[in-house]
Order: sequence, then structure tokens, then C-alpha cells
Amino acid sequence: MSEATTPPPPPAATAPGTGAATEELERPDALRNPLRALREGELGEVRVLIALALIWIFFQIRVEGGIFLEAQNLTNLSLQIAAVGTVSIGITLILFLGEIDLSVGSVAGFCAATMTVLSVKHGWSPLLAIGAAVALGALIGMLHGLVVTFFGIPSFVVTLAGLIGWQGAQLKVLGETGTINLPFPGRITDIAFTFYSDTVGIVLALIGIALVWGTGLNTRRKRSAAGLDPGDFRLFLLKSVAVTAAILWAVFGVFNANRGVPLAPLILLVLVIVFAFTMGRSRFGRLVYAVGGNEEAARRAGIKTKRVKVAVFTLASALAAAGGVLLASRLQAVGQDTAGGDFLLLAIAGPVVAGVSLFGGRGTIWAALLGALVMGSISNGMDLLELDSPTKFMITGGVLLAAVVLDAATSRKRATASR
Repeated sequence: MSEATTPPPPPAATAPGTGAATEELERPDALRNPLRALREGELGEVRVLIALALIWIFFQIRVEGGIFLEAQNLTNLSLQIAAVGTVSIGITLILFLGEIDLSVGSVAGFCAATMTVLSVKHGWSPLLAIGAAVALGALIGMLHGLVVTFFGIPSFVVTLAGLIGWQGAQLKVLGETGTINLPFPGRITDIAFTFYSDTVGIVLALIGIALVWGTGLNTRRKRSAAGLDPGDFRLFLLKSVAVTAAILWAVFGVFNANRGVPLAPLILLVLVIVFAFTMGRSRFGRLVYAVGGNEEAARRAGIKTKRVKVAVFTLASALAAAGGVLLASRLQAVGQDTAGGDFLLLAIAGPVVAGVSLFGGRGTIWAALLGALVMGSISNGMDLLELDSPTKFMITGGVLLAAVVLDAATSRKRATASR
């Protein structure tokens, strides 16, 4: 087959209409036997939501004064997960390929430092400095992808080198002072400190609800017209009602009850929706799932696997840079430890905890948001309990290990069930 030949659609195992997990949610047997579906990982999103509910209940009981579920703390939680969640979107894309990127924390810190230096010390406009930071992140990701694909070096090694190297670049850019403060108020810091009025919140809620029902019904209509099983209508109805209730509670019970809808988590949500649509409805998304599901089969089908990998690494680092911008905005400064500490661990652990397979080809972009909520809730709750750093690291590491073990176990059960 020549290079110019258009590749056929990827195999069924790698061509998720709206993501593999979404299709599995629509299987009728998942509704009839939910416990079996949960054990085999078919209702991954439901499993994560159950875990999130248990985490919230635990911290609500344990935190003094029961302030964990108060509107102010949940609003703060949404601000805290915006940066990590943005980086997690890129990590999720990488995991779809069955690869790993250990450099995203250092890339986020380096790009945030570059943005701050350009804006504060060199007088660049904030928007231009942000654009330069994201572009720098994209170039770094392209470099990583090219080294991984064309030299055949494992992504673990390449990005581990990037973790060390870009952290050094961050220190070099910051100079002897080690910390640079951002103007407050200012265009960059306003990203994390902008809250919209109750009226805007109501409008956004109505738009969100309309999108949930509109896209769901349209998907069912298209599948029926194509002669495909649209899935159990009861499950669709249950899922749509649950999401509608969550939107109404978030807007009226949390944001409008506090300071209004914040801009930073809204940016995260928009990015999740855009990439969820890209992965579920576009040719690029199908190619990524195909390469992650079976790279050799994808190559034999005519897919240019190297280009797909380079594109994904580029997007991941660009998103890491965007996450660095959001983090700098919330902290109102960039220092030597920006995007350090447990930032990388949280960014990687989130999608894994939310059900993205480490073996590639399986999961949805929504796992980045759900995983950020889970890991962010644990971190926020431990802060409220005033646990020391060693304990927090051990608990977070334990959660990640448990998620990896669960992923491996459900993968084996799924493989056994399909025989």
C-alpha cells in the first residue's frame, strides 16, 4: 500500500464512536448486570463517581466543622484542579497511545517561567506572553515525539530526561532571584480570579443542559439511521438526568452560592469538551485509538503511526504549558518549585484513577476531569486535615498504585470475558 493511500477505518476495537468507555456504557447488559459491568471495567465512569462520592463523604465527616462540602471550599477545589486537570488532558492523550510523559510538570514550570519573564521583565503583552509559552510547550512536545519515534527510544527515558532538563531550564530562566511575582490585578492573574455573575451562571447551565440532551439524542438518531444499536434508552435517560442534576447543583448549589462561576475551571471544562469531541468524533481521534490499541496493525492498515505519536506528544506539552499558565495565575508568581512537588504525580494519577488504561487504546478524555476531581479532592481534604507532606505523598502514591492494580485486574477480566 502506498504512503498516499487513505487508510481504512481502524478496527472495531479501536474505533470508539464517542470513546470506548462511552460505547460500553450504552451496552444493554451493563444495565441488567451492573455489578459484573463494574468488575470488568465497563462502567468506569460510574465507578469513579462512586469513589468520588465516598471520598467527599469521608472528608465531610472527618474535617472539623464539616466545611469540606461548603460552597466556598468546593469553589476553591475547582480552582485548584484547573491547572492539574489541563495537564491531565495531555497525559490522557499520551496514555491512549500506551506511552508515558514524565516531563509535563517540568514543561509546565519552564513555560510558566518563560511567560512570566517575557511579561514582567521584557514588557510583552500578557496575551502574547501566554501564546509564546504555549507555543514553546508545543515545540518541546514535538522534540520529545520526534526523539521517541525516529530513534526508537522509550518515551519513559526521553521524558525522564526532559523532566530533569526542563527543570534546569526553568531555574535558568528565573535567574538568581528564583521567584518572579506577577502583577495583581493583571491580565494573567485575572484568569484565576475572575468570577462571573449569577446570570451568566444560569445561562451557562442552560447551555450545558441543552448540549447534554442535544448531543445525546442526536447520537442516538445517527446510530439508528445507520442501522446501529443506539443503546439502552433507559441508560441514556439515567445518564442525562444525572448530568443535568450535577450541572444544576454545581451552578446553583456551589458557584452561585459563593462567588459565581470561576473562569479557570471553565477553561478546563471547555478544553475537556473540545478534546472529548476530537477523540470521539474526528478521524484524528480514531487514529490515536488505533495506534494505542495495536500499533503494528495500525501501521499495516496504512496509518502513519509516527506522525500520530508526534502530534500527540506536541499536544500534551502544549496542554502542559497551558496548565503552567493557569497555575502561575492562581499562585500570582512563578518560582523554582512551581509545578513541582506532587504536581506531576497528581497529573498522571488522575486519568489512571479514572480508568484510562496504561496499556493504550482505551478510555475517554472525561477521565482527565474526573481524575482531577478525585485526586484534587484527596489533596484538598488532606490539607484541611492538616496532614504532613510525607503522609500526603504516601497516601497519594497508594491511591495511584491501587488504580494501576485495578486497571491490570479489569484488563485481565475483560480479556477472559471476550474469549
